[in-house]
Amino acid sequence: MTAAEQIMEKKGLMKAELDLRTGKSDELWKKATEKLARILDEHGSRPKGVRIHTDSRIFPAAAVYLTVKEELGEQEAYAVVEDAAVKGCAGTAKSLIRMMKIPGMRSLFVKFWDPMTKKIFGSNSGFSNVFYPKEKGAYRMDVTSCPYNRYLTELGCPELTKIFCENDERIYTVTCRG
Repeated sequence: MTAAEQIMEKKGLMKAELDLRTGKSDELWKKATEKLARILDEHGSRPKGVRIHTDSRIFPAAAVYLTVKEELGEQEAYAVVEDAAVKGCAGTAKSLIRMMKIPGMRSLFVKFWDPMTKKIFGSNSGFSNVFYPKEKGAYRMDVTSCPYNRYLTELGCPELTKIFCENDERIYTVTCRG
């Protein structure tokens, strides 16, 4: 199995959304997988921290979007990627909300969020951030540049950046306000 096939195998929500919205999902999925293989080849040298984002989220979303856009148009392509993201975030948020109900989990989450964020969303992963002073029970940061915007722009679909930015709101705003 190729790297692109392995990655796409984990994109069940996007495949399901494609099934729901089109009558030719198998054909489109195959084309998207081929497009992903080309994207991976074209962007072969990426730091490990950046690959965490490109290989699991950025490149597969771009491959599906660009494939569906060619076949069915921009609006349908955007809807496939966005609706899959919304459904995925709903599941993640629901799990986090349940976790936050465990006594002491909210403060533990905030405590571990700082080092985890700096690792996963730090400079080694292609991000630039502004981190604000710690406040009890809160964590604040602004992302000033990220690999999502960079690579999605390079691939010709910067409009997808909005979906990934909104994913943070979909998951953490609901979860952390609980």
